[in-house]
Amino acid sequence: MFKKISIIVFYLIIFSACSKNDKEIIYQPLEKNNPYELYKEGLAAFEINDFFFANKKFSDAELNFEQVEFAAKSAIMSIFSLYGLNFYEEATENLDRYFKTYPADKNIIYAHFLQAVIYFEQISDEKKDLKPLLQAEEKINFFLENYPNTEYAIDLKFKKDLIQNQIAAKELYVAKYYISIKKWIPAIQRLKIIINKYDKTIFVEEALHRLVEIHYHLGLENEAKKYANILGYNYNSSQWFEQSYKILNKNYEFTNNKVIKKDDSWYKKIIKKIR
Repeated sequence: MFKKISIIVFYLIIFSACSKNDKEIIYQPLEKNNPYELYKEGLAAFEINDFFFANKKFSDAELNFEQVEFAAKSAIMSIFSLYGLNFYEEATENLDRYFKTYPADKNIIYAHFLQAVIYFEQISDEKKDLKPLLQAEEKINFFLENYPNTEYAIDLKFKKDLIQNQIAAKELYVAKYYISIKKWIPAIQRLKIIINKYDKTIFVEEALHRLVEIHYHLGLENEAKKYANILGYNYNSSQWFEQSYKILNKNYEFTNNKVIKKDDSWYKKIIKKIR
């Protein structure tokens, strides 16, 4: 019994001491950083392409700004820093957060443009994944529908045309694979997608020629001539028309077998800096 009483008294003494200490100790929150200084440091780092440091400072500035407008500006600059590092996934995730957190921000149009550019810049060649192409096309269509008269719309219209060419290139690549393993039906289906959906791209000429090749190989000469006529009517000066003509006219000799080189120097980053 004496042991139990001793324990109780011991705890009462401890709690009493703690109570006294609580009255004496006042909670001191951490000193808040100056968000303007943080933003200034981030901007200085950004201008010399030190995007790691810039991202950190802009992120800190966002957390410290009480004004929503400045917090939003810090957020978009932080995202732009991630973009500068080619951290596309992280930049996209932060853009999604930005759209939810600052839906009324004055830079919302720029943010949508930036996301479209990020998707676009993940497009590689026709052998790679189709997902970035479709994401870029979807985002660009969204932008052009909602902000058709902005300065960024012109650039995105140009990029949309390039995406159409890339998708057509992907379809042609798959079609040629099917041709190589003699899967004629899926090859024809892929080629028809190009001439029906992407007839304004540079790949429609080759697609028509491949249809001539396949149908002639299968003994469907009338079908082969049909596609050759379409090719000749629309592209009678192209190398692909000459190739198709040679298939249907064995004695034909090429007068110019030079391969036409396409200008692939179209890629150009266009991005506006927010200050």
